[in-house]
Amino acid sequence: MSNSKLSGKLKNVPTDASLVCSSTNGLLNRVEKLSATRKVLADNLGEENPPLKRERHLSRLDVKVFVVNRRGKPLMPTTPCKTRVLLKTRQAKVIRRIPFTIQLTYATAEFKQSVILGIDAGYSIVGFSAVTDTKELLAGELKLRTDVSKKLSERRMYRCNRRGRLWYRKPRFNNRKGSKSKGWFAPSITHKIKSHIRLVELIKSLIPITKVIVEVASFDTQKMQQPDIGGIEYQQGTLFGYTVRNYLLKKWCHRCAYCHKSNIPLEIDHIIPKSRGGSNRIDNLTIACHSCNLKKGKKLLSECSPKLSQQITLIQRQASRSFKAATFMTIVRRIMVNQLNCQYTYGDRTKYQRTRIKLPKSHVNDAFVIAGGGNSHQRSQIFTITQIRRNNRSIQKNRKGFKRSVRRKRYKYQPNDLVLYENGLYLVKGVFSYGKWVRLVNTAGTTINSSLNKIQLIKYGKGLCFHANSLPTQRKVFS
Repeated sequence: MSNSKLSGKLKNVPTDASLVCSSTNGLLNRVEKLSATRKVLADNLGEENPPLKRERHLSRLDVKVFVVNRRGKPLMPTTPCKTRVLLKTRQAKVIRRIPFTIQLTYATAEFKQSVILGIDAGYSIVGFSAVTDTKELLAGELKLRTDVSKKLSERRMYRCNRRGRLWYRKPRFNNRKGSKSKGWFAPSITHKIKSHIRLVELIKSLIPITKVIVEVASFDTQKMQQPDIGGIEYQQGTLFGYTVRNYLLKKWCHRCAYCHKSNIPLEIDHIIPKSRGGSNRIDNLTIACHSCNLKKGKKLLSECSPKLSQQITLIQRQASRSFKAATFMTIVRRIMVNQLNCQYTYGDRTKYQRTRIKLPKSHVNDAFVIAGGGNSHQRSQIFTITQIRRNNRSIQKNRKGFKRSVRRKRYKYQPNDLVLYENGLYLVKGVFSYGKWVRLVNTAGTTINSSLNKIQLIKYGKGLCFHANSLPTQRKVFS
């Protein structure tokens, strides 16, 4: 090749240069002064002088891949880069999608660090954070179910209607002493306690936790409602010497709270209906006539007509505050600590540490502080966990000429299961034709019917389901 042809192809190269391989290293170019520092020849890369070292915008993204050994015991998390190598060489397999978890297929040493799990217990949302000496491994919030009480009320209604049709059934009103034994809790409270314990067990299956710390609290609802109460009034309480009905009649002067009519039959009414989250506290009860009670129904006072509620301001003010969360924390503050066999802390200490390191108020940040996190720790990705019912027992409607039947067989696919159909991911909406066909839905909302032979199960959609969220506002190490 002649020098004229060489000069036509490469730029900034002398015509008498020797035919050697050029280097794109910035250090070598700086010595010969052939180009500017950290620059390369344009014809070698196809771009006009790009920077040698591109800025990694994802360097602040602290993504963890959780690892379990061949026996299923958790190990310390690893990086996505090493995970790709392990999966490509068949030294690991995927066992969970979110959070991404792999299982090693070979024997390895079990070197573990000290990991502290902080739990911010709550009535509706539970915060959790797993922290080492230098970084946060896992953090998020668990949204507890709030429909347990409603489901129990519906079950009681159906059961009463079913037993009312059995004329031959003997009365069993005095045969329920076993359920009121010592240590008994309502089913809704029991479900929330078990959800806390199930969350801790799930995190322990992903990360080798060495210590668990739970925040406990004790609330005095009577002091919260009336801070100045004391003495004999505090000991006797609100309903001392009264029944609920007599107390409400005297409080509202034997008049309807909405239309102020007197000398008529009055009924007890919930200011905030139980179907809208109301409770049976005396502050949420009032007296109303039959017509006003029917007009109000399951509505809030703000949704009713002005003629129905003349004292709407007074009634709303007394029923505006609920103490369900405070009562729950008071009841279960010691039960979870005893069942988990863990340490505990108090809310005032958590608030002091959180304000000291200037973190905003949230369940995740509280759990991060409970676990011992500080300014020098690197935060991790936040997950949101939702609870989905595992079983949906439904009674088949009565058909004319047939008796009622209960579906006892559990089908292979359940709603919210993630499946693979024609190289696409779909969610199972339901099962029909006695479990032989499924109805799928995609992200666009399009429904597709398919047989069981054309789909493949990716992951189950029941129980505790993880959802990946964005990173917290402070992604880097706190300054």
